[in-house]
Amino acid sequence: MKVTDHINQSDRTLISFEILPPLKGKGIQSLYGHLDPLMEFNPSFINVTYHRSEHNFKKRADGSFEKVVIRKRPGTESICAAIMNKYNVDTVPHLICGGFGIGETEDALINLNYLGIDNVLVLRGDAAKNETSFEPEPDGHKYAIDLLRQVTNLNQGIYLEEDLKNTSKTKFCIGVAGYPEKHFEAPNMESDLKHLKAKVDAGADYIVTQMFFDNAKYFSFVNACREIGITVPIIPGLKPIYTKKQLTILPKTFNIDLPTPLTEAVNGCKNDEDVEKIGEEWLLNQSKELKNAGVPILHYYTLGRPFLVANVVKKLM
Repeated sequence: MKVTDHINQSDRTLISFEILPPLKGKGIQSLYGHLDPLMEFNPSFINVTYHRSEHNFKKRADGSFEKVVIRKRPGTESICAAIMNKYNVDTVPHLICGGFGIGETEDALINLNYLGIDNVLVLRGDAAKNETSFEPEPDGHKYAIDLLRQVTNLNQGIYLEEDLKNTSKTKFCIGVAGYPEKHFEAPNMESDLKHLKAKVDAGADYIVTQMFFDNAKYFSFVNACREIGITVPIIPGLKPIYTKKQLTILPKTFNIDLPTPLTEAVNGCKNDEDVEKIGEEWLLNQSKELKNAGVPILHYYTLGRPFLVANVVKKLM
């Protein structure tokens, strides 16, 4: 079932979660252990992130170096299938530009279609750790909008091999990312919104936002989107704070601001257990306000804290 169908068929605010694939070497039970405390809330769908390969250089005996490709979190496609099979819930695999050529992307989309997966979240993805800025594969996409167009082409039965006849059309519902506090590479918010509008015009069906901790920034972002003609659903992305380190890590990594009352409360904590309580309360208050405002879905980035998120959703419901 498509994300937009979930939204259109409901008259209330829905719940969804985002998870990381297990690290290589971890079994599927580590994934189920993460999801089990969340499934009692009947989420509409589960997002599964994708992480590009990393390149390391291993020194050979002769003194030369060998380039080694490492995938630390493989298996997004199969994880989506496993989740659907075990929990009977829709999944949304992330689809990224980095690390893939267009042929590999088409193959991944075909596999997802075979699995009966109706949704994808299209992202450019981050630069590789050894790169100062994002670099696509030689035959890969540089921008998310180009990846999005490849998905919309498959939805129209247009494959890379132009001579294919009587092709089958896919039916992916396509999500894209939005940034209430601006993407860090955009020169200003107006430019960022212009690029977002272009993705919607190119076929994006909904937007899910980067995390934010000040609801006013989400509401302002939605208003700005509506003013330039973006009419698709805009889903707020939410994350709990649970360590003091996040006060510096989150702003640096995700280019976001943390509200002064939140940072003061966290700085006043004696340990991370106290921080987790503050983070839970803040997330609950955010969720209540957004729910009262009638947002279509509350999308939680669980990222290793399923029980904290579960406590919030339980109190919210």
